[in-house]
Amino acid sequence: MPQGDTVAEYSTYPEAQAAVDRLAKADFPVKQVSIVGSDLKSVERVTGAMSYGRAAGGGALTGAWFGMFLGLVLFIFSPSGASWPVLGAAVLVGAGFGMLFGIVSYSIRRRRRDFTSVMQVVAGSYSLVVETELGNRARNILNRPDAAETPASEA
Repeated sequence: MPQGDTVAEYSTYPEAQAAVDRLAKADFPVKQVSIVGSDLKSVERVTGAMSYGRAAGGGALTGAWFGMFLGLVLFIFSPSGASWPVLGAAVLVGAGFGMLFGIVSYSIRRRRRDFTSVMQVVAGSYSLVVETELGNRARNILNRPDAAETPASEA
């Protein structure tokens, strides 16, 4: 956890970023600034219902990428010079195994989770924390209406 003075508090991350930009434009040593998120919440957004088709498609896509990787490794490092059909076969075999794995794993966890989602951690507020000896200077810069245009002079 960063030590120092909290010089400002903002409700959104872009506001906190803008404040750090103002400090940077005023020649403040921004290396001494930290943005600290507080009141963290876990937010899970449901993106859709899960089905066997969706599990098969997602598994096939993942498997195809893995197959392409293995095919490229064979293509590049093969002493006999593997051809393009070897790469294509690796992609198809990877997609097939990925599809099979996707369907089997969905069948196993079907009763517990029948949807897809994206999870993220969101902060309720963001504090600007600076080293104690620089706290007053940072507050003065942030409270000036012309802080973005006029660089601060060293005192």
